[in-house]
Amino acid sequence: MPVKVKGIAPYLFVDDVKTSADWYRDKLGFGYERLWGEPACFAMVKRDGIVLMLKEQPGAARPNAKVDPEDSAWNAYLWVEGVDELYAEFKAKGVKIFREICDQPYGCRDFDIEDCNGYVLCFGQDLEK
Repeated sequence: MPVKVKGIAPYLFVDDVKTSADWYRDKLGFGYERLWGEPACFAMVKRDGIVLMLKEQPGAARPNAKVDPEDSAWNAYLWVEGVDELYAEFKAKGVKIFREICDQPYGCRDFDIEDCNGYVLCFGQDLEK
């Protein structure tokens, strides 16, 4: 059988895993089935086949945009369909928009949000050619 890479799951350190998992559920529409550990220290939040891993490690969050504020680098880029609708969904839920939606010279229409831990996630869609 030929090898096929099927996905990737960014691993993000967070101050409080339950608070973070709930934020991803309530604000970004991700779900989660359980929290791991006693007390809880790990979660995998999922939406449409995309997984983000959240590991509770108070004080260890390292958002790229805070490491290099001049670059404002993302912690993850998520390709989507219906980027304008997703942007409207997030705005309606009060998600902090880090960069407004716009067409990019690299061929995507995208926008950035900042999560409850300071991580910047970009949601984008390929522009039609």
